[in-house]
Amino acid sequence: MKFSHPQSNILQLGLREGMKVADLGVGSGAYTLAAAGAVGESGRVYAIDIHEEMLRFVEDAARSHGYTTVETIWGDIENRGGTKLKDNAIDVAVLSNLLFQVENKEGVVSEIKRILKSGGKVLVVDWAGGYGGMGPLEESVVSEHIAEELFITGGFYKVKDFRAGPHHYAIVFTAP
Repeated sequence: MKFSHPQSNILQLGLREGMKVADLGVGSGAYTLAAAGAVGESGRVYAIDIHEEMLRFVEDAARSHGYTTVETIWGDIENRGGTKLKDNAIDVAVLSNLLFQVENKEGVVSEIKRILKSGGKVLVVDWAGGYGGMGPLEESVVSEHIAEELFITGGFYKVKDFRAGPHHYAIVFTAP
């Protein structure tokens, strides 16, 4: 059962050949692979996760799809410098199904702001509810309203929102 639609969600970002994308908390790598296809051979996708086994999985998946522009990075996105990326290095950051899992949400927003170029975009996709145990526990869900408030307070501007599948919301922000 598909919960969100990475391919169609990634299209909302207007990715082009040569862009640099950071997929933060890669999970299964669906957004990494979707972005790699969109940015082409001259682009770069940084798949960043704290779980090494997920990074190995994404490396294998990228290789099997023939993507040579995916780079995996072990890092903690909740801390400044935790992505190991340079300041203002990224055109787009993707944060999918992660807000409900992180403790230092403000730290994540701050790190995204640090690595994004001015005018860069952030795609936030997360669970709209708990759905009786199918998703996170109801008390762990970060609502669309709270996610929006978190990023706007962090200095971002909301561009748009949309349904990212039957159980997920998505919000696109831009960096100042």
